[in-house]
Amino acid sequence: MRPLYLVLFSSLLFASDGNAEQSQPAADTQVSATAQSTAASAPAAQEKSETEKLNEWFEVKYEEELMKSPIGLTFQGRKERYGELDDLTEKAQIEQIDWKGQTVAEMKAMFDYDKLTPDAQLSYDLWEHQYQMAEASKPFMRRGYVFHQMNGVHSFIPTFMINFHKVDSEQDMVDYVSRLRAIGPGMNELISQAKTAASEGVRPPRFAYEIVTDEAKAIITGKPFDDSDTASSLWADVNAKVAALVEKEAITQKRADELTAQAKAALLESLAPAYKNLVTFLTEDIKQSDDVAQGVHALPQGDAFYAYRLKTITTTDMTADEIHELGLKEVERIRAQMEAIKDQDGFKGTLQEYFAHIRDSKDNSRYYFDNTDEGRQGYIDAATAAIDNIKKELPNYFGILPQADLVVKRVESFREQDGAPQHYFPGTPDGSRPGIYYAHLSDMKAMPKNELEVIAYHEGLPGHHMQISIAQELKDIPTFRTQAGSTAYIEGWALYSEALAKEMPDTYTTLNSEFGRLGSEIWRAIRLVVDTGMHHKKWSQQQAIDFFAANSPAPQQAIEAEIRRYLVIPGQATAYKIGMIDIQRLRKISEDALGDKFDIRAFHDTILGGGALPLNLLERKVKRWIQETKQA
Repeated sequence: MRPLYLVLFSSLLFASDGNAEQSQPAADTQVSATAQSTAASAPAAQEKSETEKLNEWFEVKYEEELMKSPIGLTFQGRKERYGELDDLTEKAQIEQIDWKGQTVAEMKAMFDYDKLTPDAQLSYDLWEHQYQMAEASKPFMRRGYVFHQMNGVHSFIPTFMINFHKVDSEQDMVDYVSRLRAIGPGMNELISQAKTAASEGVRPPRFAYEIVTDEAKAIITGKPFDDSDTASSLWADVNAKVAALVEKEAITQKRADELTAQAKAALLESLAPAYKNLVTFLTEDIKQSDDVAQGVHALPQGDAFYAYRLKTITTTDMTADEIHELGLKEVERIRAQMEAIKDQDGFKGTLQEYFAHIRDSKDNSRYYFDNTDEGRQGYIDAATAAIDNIKKELPNYFGILPQADLVVKRVESFREQDGAPQHYFPGTPDGSRPGIYYAHLSDMKAMPKNELEVIAYHEGLPGHHMQISIAQELKDIPTFRTQAGSTAYIEGWALYSEALAKEMPDTYTTLNSEFGRLGSEIWRAIRLVVDTGMHHKKWSQQQAIDFFAANSPAPQQAIEAEIRRYLVIPGQATAYKIGMIDIQRLRKISEDALGDKFDIRAFHDTILGGGALPLNLLERKVKRWIQETKQA
């Protein structure tokens, strides 16, 4: 799935719940004082090429943008504003969009597009595209759900504190306590936004209320929130980080006790009351939610909101109907391949019966790990081994390789859900923090062995970890492109990687694992059908579950969790297949055009060497590479 920090940024800054409108200066007439002073800079600067000047400008503007987000800074391994969280108010969201618009106006006034290199033109167009998508979100800023079970800030913030706020010094721990203090006001701001959205008829499905309520309660369960013997996740983290400072003699035990007491006070006086407020709001407002979940077609401006979501997520002009039909065709194609595997396995029943055989097989060890701590560790070990096997083959398929490490971890208990999808968190650009592939392991029956390989390739190598790490490590493009996010590109690459891994030795060596690969691909094709079905064609939640179950061997619990996911983040699930198909199309175009000159490593470096681009810009980049290769 899409990395969480990108989801957070886009949802909070560009598609959240504010609806204020502000006038935007005309791009061709407004020039800021910065632009005027820069244009009048010294002769030495004027000797630089237009591309060099633009790239320098991008560095300045991206630094301004990043400095607005303490969370973004921390994700990149930086410690400026380390004691703060992002401003989550509607006012801040609108100001961020308008700031971006002002930079676009400045860029157009300062730089001659025709004098830029082709790659600099890509950067120029991407910067403008980011603003256009942000500006287009304004009419729908109160149509997204503030709290839900997938990427809700209520679960993100504790995850962020535990995994991303590193404590290497006394000041880092002081900043940790400061951030704990900031959680309460931030959460209360979002609760206020959720109430405003609810007053306008925008509420997530009832199941989201129930799951978020349970998650919020779990975060404030255990010491120091109650008298239980078990420490809450945050309290355990506080104590571990303070103890590590004492162990390396960065602080005295007396100072450790002071910091621990301050953290406890912050948890009890700021965080806990806010989470209790959230539980109270959800408990009271759930009575206003629909008994039966509906797609966003039922919301005010629902059809327009969904069209906007599809456009921004797929970065295409495909309509909901076109996406739905594409999904049906892909499901039919992949089903035929699954039928062939079933026959090779010697199974005499129907494909649907084969699905049931896998789900309910008495030969449990063939299809599942034991639902024990040993079984969970076995899953982590096997996923790590699959990734390690891929590592040694990467130089045969890629010229650019990631430097950052990758680890496989179980999801923290306070946000773990049976059957929920696995996901990836990026490391830092400097490699000081590794990328993390997270697995939900609370119910091992929802984690079949035949999908272990394909998920490891998708989330790890050559999928998300490889693409995002390479992007962050690139040195020859503006920094903002190394951190850019395009869902269709990011998820399309990860799904393409599942198929690419099949071209490598010692992968999918059994019928079981190959069937798992097809199961993963048909899963993404099904998404095209059920996402558009629920949000555009007014399918019920049960209709979507039934279609999914009829075409996938996935466990019922996983299917139900998936459908709940699509209901709360409309359109996101369409990115995978659309992006994969487009990358495969670009590869076919390249192979046909270059013939013997086609080099798979150069092709992949072209795809990965420019950051996450909208699909139309990616196509432009690939076609330029084809022409340059022909000329060479």
